[in-house]
Parts: sequence; structure tokens; C-alpha cells
Amino acid sequence: MQHFIGTYECKADVKGRIMLPAALKKQLSKHLNKSFVIKRAVFNTCLELYPLDQWEGLMEKVNKLNRFKKKNNDFIRRFTAGVKLLEVDSTGRLLIPKDLITHADISKQVVVSSVVNILEIWDKEQYEKAIDVATTDFAALAEEVMGDQNEEDLS
Repeated sequence: MQHFIGTYECKADVKGRIMLPAALKKQLSKHLNKSFVIKRAVFNTCLELYPLDQWEGLMEKVNKLNRFKKKNNDFIRRFTAGVKLLEVDSTGRLLIPKDLITHADISKQVVVSSVVNILEIWDKEQYEKAIDVATTDFAALAEEVMGDQNEEDLS
């Protein structure tokens, strides 16, 4: 599994295209000739961009859910709402569909942020707000999420 690194600022044009920064294109090089999947994020007002192989791995897990349970069907429907297949064009641009631009409230200034094995695409102002809110109690969150881990568990 590939892990992406970095947070990058870029601009969206009037058609919703964003130029991927060179440092990010380099990390994505083995994926650029393949498709990507873009979707609404579950917990934030942003978009998630998955290399196709990462998406397929996730869908294998989702496909194991018992479809005879209503809550599982409801989850799958909501989780996959607005999912689109994308390709990076020859100049390194992604065209974000209008409905997803609207959902994430993306204007001209965009942040593309790595989140382990996927990328989040944010309106810059929304991203700054989310980071500011998360910073206030990040120490407590870090302790709660990672505090019970031993060094050997993390390696």
C-alpha cells in the first residue's frame, strides 16, 4: 500500500479542473495512467480521491456486508453516493464534477491533502477551519487514539 505525503495548495478553474502539483504527481506516478475514484467524504465537507486499486480494496470489504440488513444497504448507498471515476489528463489536471464541487463548496483556492493512502480535496477556507477546530483538542485526541499503542504495535 502506498502512503502519500504532503498538503498542497492549488487553484480550480471555472470548469472545476485542478492542476496537480509536481510533487504530488511524482507520488502518483504509478497511478496516473489509471483511473481514480472521487467521492464525498464521510465526516467532512471535502472530497476523497482514491487511486483505483485502493478503491477496489475498500469495495471488497464493503461487498462483504450482509445486504439483507437495512442499515448495511443504507450505509452502502450513502457511502457510494456521488462516486465518480476520474482520469488525470495529459497535462496533469483533474476535472472535478460540478455536483461534487458544489457538495464540497470548492471555490478557486483548493487544498489537496494526503490522508495515508488517499487524498482529500478541500476548499482552502473550509480546510483551514477544519484544521483550526481539530488543533484545539488534538493532544487529547492523539492520546485517545494512539495512547494505548506500544512501540512494537506501531512498527
